[in-house]
Amino acid sequence: MVLQVQEGLLTTSSVRILVATAVPAERDAVARAFTNSDRVDVIAVGVGPAAAAAATATALARTPYALVVSAGIAGGFQPEAPVGSLVIADEITAADLGAETADGFVPVTELGFGTVTHRPPNALVRDLAAAAGARTGAVLTVSTVTGTAARATELRARHPRALAEAMEGFGVAEAAAAHGIPVLELRAVSNPVGPRDRAAWRIGDALAALTEGFGKCAPVLESWEQV
Repeated sequence: MVLQVQEGLLTTSSVRILVATAVPAERDAVARAFTNSDRVDVIAVGVGPAAAAAATATALARTPYALVVSAGIAGGFQPEAPVGSLVIADEITAADLGAETADGFVPVTELGFGTVTHRPPNALVRDLAAAAGARTGAVLTVSTVTGTAARATELRARHPRALAEAMEGFGVAEAAAAHGIPVLELRAVSNPVGPRDRAAWRIGDALAALTEGFGKCAPVLESWEQV
């Protein structure tokens, strides 16, 4: 059984994993992979890092979890992450948290405070990637979705290991870190990162890939124990 919550959360002792998506369509795509599970809550936390952090933190304060997963669709950097592929983050990085200067963008860490990166458990990332046939690399969190080739090039120059960009991962990771809970990010690629071309988006295909990917990952997730 999957516990799906929009306004509130169920507090069931057997629940161990929280999956946070942005919108109901993503929530439902993930939930379809856990129809026989009683260890997973799948919730929609809203769009953007602030909403994701707030809703995830609220969920974690109400129910004990052993693992938090940020999930949904994403833009993929080409050609490494083609449309329809599954990406698992080995680092979750806030790409636009910092300051613009005359010499370019400076991340908040170089300003002397904060953090911009969270790292999921290496062994779990490896096992999930093997189970799902997924690519692993950095997934960037942005507050403004990339819409030009110049912006895509700039992001890749600053983050050469980036495979995808989305809007919630870092917020979910910040909430998980505040509670001392490991975090993952799994994304299905719906469109290329670059010039905004809605005709090229394949949201339905990406949601189907998300369901399929989580179906393959479910046994690994549900059997994982933090050591």
